[in-house]
Amino acid sequence: MIRGSIPALITPFNNGKVDEDTFREFVNWQIEQGSHGLVPCGTTGESPTLSHAEHRRVTEICIEAAAGRVPVIAGCGSNSTEEAVGLIRFASEAGADAALVVTPYYNKPTQEGLFQHFKALNDISEIPIIIYNIPPRSVIDMNVNTMARCFNELDKVVGVKDATGDIARVALQRVAMGPDFIQLSGEDQTALGLMVHGGHGCISVTANIAPALLSQFQEACMAGNYKTALEIQDRLTVLHDAMFVEANPGPVKYAAELLGICTAEMRLPMVPVSEQTKEIVREALTTAGLLD
Repeated sequence: MIRGSIPALITPFNNGKVDEDTFREFVNWQIEQGSHGLVPCGTTGESPTLSHAEHRRVTEICIEAAAGRVPVIAGCGSNSTEEAVGLIRFASEAGADAALVVTPYYNKPTQEGLFQHFKALNDISEIPIIIYNIPPRSVIDMNVNTMARCFNELDKVVGVKDATGDIARVALQRVAMGPDFIQLSGEDQTALGLMVHGGHGCISVTANIAPALLSQFQEACMAGNYKTALEIQDRLTVLHDAMFVEANPGPVKYAAELLGICTAEMRLPMVPVSEQTKEIVREALTTAGLLD
C-alpha cells in the first residue's frame, strides 16, 4: 500500500554532476528515519534539468538502495506522451513499484487530451500510475470527472498526488472514486487537512530534511491521533512555509546543506537562494528544533 510520508527526493549534485554516492546514502537515511516511500526524479529532484541518462540513473540508484524496504514511486512525467511512455517502461523494468505522472504541462491539453495521455500510459504500463495534479506548475487542472474516468476505465491508475491546495477537492474525489483511490497531498501545509478528509499520505518536500518528524506525523494521522499530528504540524508549519519562499527546490537544498546532507548546488535556470531566504530557512530550521 502506498501511504504515509513519502519524500520527493532532492538530487544531490557535485561540480555539475549527479553525486551518486551521496544520493545512495540519502536514500538509506530516509528509510532509516522512517519514510514510508520514496519519489525520485520529481520536480524537487530537478527532473527538468536531468538528462535522460541521468533521470534513469537516479531512478536506478533509488531502487537499488531502497532494496524493497519501501515503495519507490518513480517520476515519469513529461508533456510528451511518447517520452512518458519510455520513462514508465524503464521504471517498470528497473523495479519501481509505481510511477508518478504529472499532467502534461505547457501543451494545455483538453480534459479529453488528459484522459488519452493517461490511457496511452496505462496501456503499456506494468506498474501502478499515480496522477500528479498541480495546476500552478502545469497550468492544466484535471477535473474530478476526468480523474474518475481514469480511475474507472484505466486499471493501472490508482491514485493522485493532489497539489491543488483545495481541500474540498479531496472530499469530492473521495466521493467520486471511493476510499480505495489513493489520495496523497502534494503540499505539506495541506497534508493534515487531506488526511482528515480520508487521504493516505503526503509526497513531501519538507521530509527531505525532517523525515522522522513527518513519518511520526503521518503515523499519527493514520492512527486517527490528530491531536499529536497537530502538535507536529504546529512545530513544522514555519519550516513548511520556508520551503517555498523561493521556487522549489532552492530552499530545501539550502536547508539540506545546513544540515550536512548534501550541497545546495542546483542547475540553471535555478540559482542559489537569496541571503534573505537563507536567513528565513535558518530560522525555520531552528524553530523546528533541527538546527542549533
